[in-house]
Amino acid sequence: MERAQARDRNAWETLYRHAYPRLLAYATRRLDADGAKDAVSETMVRAVAGIGRYRAVPGSGGFEGWLFGICRHVVLDAQRAAGRRGYGLPPEDVSHVDPVEGLVSAEEAAAVRVAFARLSDGDRELLELRVVGGLSAEDTAAALGRRPGAVRMAQSRALARLRHLLSEVEAAGA
Repeated sequence: MERAQARDRNAWETLYRHAYPRLLAYATRRLDADGAKDAVSETMVRAVAGIGRYRAVPGSGGFEGWLFGICRHVVLDAQRAAGRRGYGLPPEDVSHVDPVEGLVSAEEAAAVRVAFARLSDGDRELLELRVVGGLSAEDTAAALGRRPGAVRMAQSRALARLRHLLSEVEAAGA
């Protein structure tokens, strides 16, 4: 981090290569493919410009939480701009990025996608940060502006709601 704060190009390249796949996966769940790539690029531009303001505070999430917080704001800005232009990607159409797909059958994956789409935006975003983004509770808390304990509790509740919705979807399909 010290090297990145000193504007070391190699340090930024390392940070970018490490974070890019997860940032892109998160952004792609919320935007179309081109919009997601643009959002990740804008995230990195903002991170480079704002690195002087980054401070590692114990218990408040690390660099990745800060970076995902920036990405979250960029994605929200892009969604608002798309809404003003009268088009955007509806939540149910973002299933092209599915971390579950390789682990379960096509039918099970479809049921999970349907149940996941029925979650509230907040539950989906939290689970996307924790599962798709692979962030710790501390980093997720930093990205969302919450406390780590609140993130853990919200995640537990979101997973319970997802299990309930999944049982409803499976029962309706049976």
